[in-house]
Amino acid sequence: MMNRKAILSFGAVFAIAACGQSTADENAEQTSAAATAAVTASSGTYETDYKHRYITFSYDHQGFSTPFLRWRDWSGELNWNADDPTASSVNVVIDAESIDSGVDEFDGHLRGADFFDVENHPEITFTSTSVSKTGENTGMITGDLTIKGITKSVTLDTTLNKAASGGRSGDKLGFSAKTTVKRSDFGVDAYVPHVGDDVTIIIETEWEKAE
Repeated sequence: MMNRKAILSFGAVFAIAACGQSTADENAEQTSAAATAAVTASSGTYETDYKHRYITFSYDHQGFSTPFLRWRDWSGELNWNADDPTASSVNVVIDAESIDSGVDEFDGHLRGADFFDVENHPEITFTSTSVSKTGENTGMITGDLTIKGITKSVTLDTTLNKAASGGRSGDKLGFSAKTTVKRSDFGVDAYVPHVGDDVTIIIETEWEKAE
């Protein structure tokens, strides 16, 4: 998230090599500018790139396996503050019916009252409440997660993978995030403890600046 600029100083002792050094300086400045462009994205509102956004989750199935499921349809809005990322915020809305286990029969069960009860609770939402930095490109996003009408505070361990400005995609940001929640906290507790209560959520997202 931080810009780096090399500042090169030369004294008269290097005058004899001024011409050759000037060329090297220009190349260094171009390299520095390219590096800066690769890690810079301007402040503003960003939307999820629907071709490159994934929310998956996993849990223990009676000790036999760790299934991975996902939601196919969801969208988000990121208000990005390039000068102070901790002042940024994000909102996400998931179409609960778009749950995808890879097994049609199981998907139907997951949409029912035992699990996500999508007829009465068609959306799952996340609204950030705070952002903090833990490293140059890492941070914690805390927010309110609402499932089946129940809201709990959760914290996402987040990494800014890349930020870019200009080019074919315009301003763009890419993040990875991860958290663990207990499904019983949200009323999705069928078959606990025979099927694991802890659910690991893994998020991979790319965001494009809204026009």
